[in-house]
Amino acid sequence: FGVEFASHPLSVFSSFEAFSRINPAVKAPTLVLDNGIRLMDSSLILSYFEAQAAPGRKLLPVAPDALASDLQTLGFILAAGEKAVQNVYEHNLRPAEKQHNPWIARITTQLLAACREWNRLLEERPAAAVPDQVAVTSTVIWTFIQSTIPHVVHAGDFNHIRSVAELFETHSAFKKHPFS
Repeated sequence: FGVEFASHPLSVFSSFEAFSRINPAVKAPTLVLDNGIRLMDSSLILSYFEAQAAPGRKLLPVAPDALASDLQTLGFILAAGEKAVQNVYEHNLRPAEKQHNPWIARITTQLLAACREWNRLLEERPAAAVPDQVAVTSTVIWTFIQSTIPHVVHAGDFNHIRSVAELFETHSAFKKHPFS
């Protein structure tokens, strides 16, 4: 959207106290507007900027069928992201003796199913020449998954997701604000 902002990369794990001073819910990402309003969750942040964008700069299509298709894809991407976060929490926060293997198996099954559907939907979708919401969200979530649990979600099994992420990781916005 071409909006200038300052990035303060804080971890919900290692920077919990600092993060809680900005957002007591310690939810990433959080955007603090100039007027002090805090927006959390990528979808809500993007929706805020989408409402202000000129017609040619919107990330989502306006036509109902195209919008529904993109929202379907985004739903699977977000489900994969949610299950990836649960997997990371389960292994990074919960002591080994408290981990429940049936729960880990369940969230892993859900994660991989969401990734398969996401990959299939990207295969059917025309490649975006410029970043749209599906491309941006795909890149962010895929980069998170591959940075945290590549042993669970094997990149070679999801070539369409990987291709989109690799393409848009080279975009100036992603280079300016790399995943950390």
